[in-house]
Amino acid sequence: MPTIRFDEDIAATYDEESADRFDPQLLALTTEFLAQQAGDGRALELAIGTGRVAVPLSGRGVDVAGIELSPYMLERLRAKPEAAGIEVVEGDMTTARVPGEFSLVYLVYNTITNLTSQDEQVACFENAARHLRPGGRFVVEVFVPILQKLPPGERFHVFAEEPGYHAFDEYDVVNQVEWSHHLRLREDGTYRRFSAPYRYVWPAELDLMARIAGMRLVERWADWDRSPFTAESEQHVSVWGL
Repeated sequence: MPTIRFDEDIAATYDEESADRFDPQLLALTTEFLAQQAGDGRALELAIGTGRVAVPLSGRGVDVAGIELSPYMLERLRAKPEAAGIEVVEGDMTTARVPGEFSLVYLVYNTITNLTSQDEQVACFENAARHLRPGGRFVVEVFVPILQKLPPGERFHVFAEEPGYHAFDEYDVVNQVEWSHHLRLREDGTYRRFSAPYRYVWPAELDLMARIAGMRLVERWADWDRSPFTAESEQHVSVWGL
């Protein structure tokens, strides 16, 4: 059974601490892109979490379902009245199944890297393909590894340093794993630490995983606004199809 890293403590404040990801303009771009990919079919979100994307996508009229490993994140999702029509299966996104076929399966905000081995990531692509109807699409939003920005021998990269919040990444380049460390100041003056491993993955490697699962790259963009993907892009939104 995979480790549930998004525990009750994390889930309780997840939406508030990810407030920037709830920006209306960002969600409008995200859901517009996904709605176009779904067309008149159903959409399945892997690692649906608290429904940050699924809820507004459902609000656009798309029939959305989800898979989520953490019961605590699911509890937060199910507490939202606007999520009442979203079917969710509790389980691992590499193996869990939702009945029926989908025109779209998607993973947002780097969630593919929550799977910390290549085999698990390949299994995720295969599970996505099993859910897709012919001509369906699999969409992944994920960061581009920043290894070119690390000086030789350096393992740490600070990406947030502000009052009450400190965060840095720790790279294990031999095993292709990045540990993300977050320290937040509590009201009582103590710090809460959350650390989790993520397997960073290159665009070309994802394309090969898609081919293993019987899919091919359809399009790749730097962001949900369909800006061009270049050597300077820090993330990508990629679409593979059966």
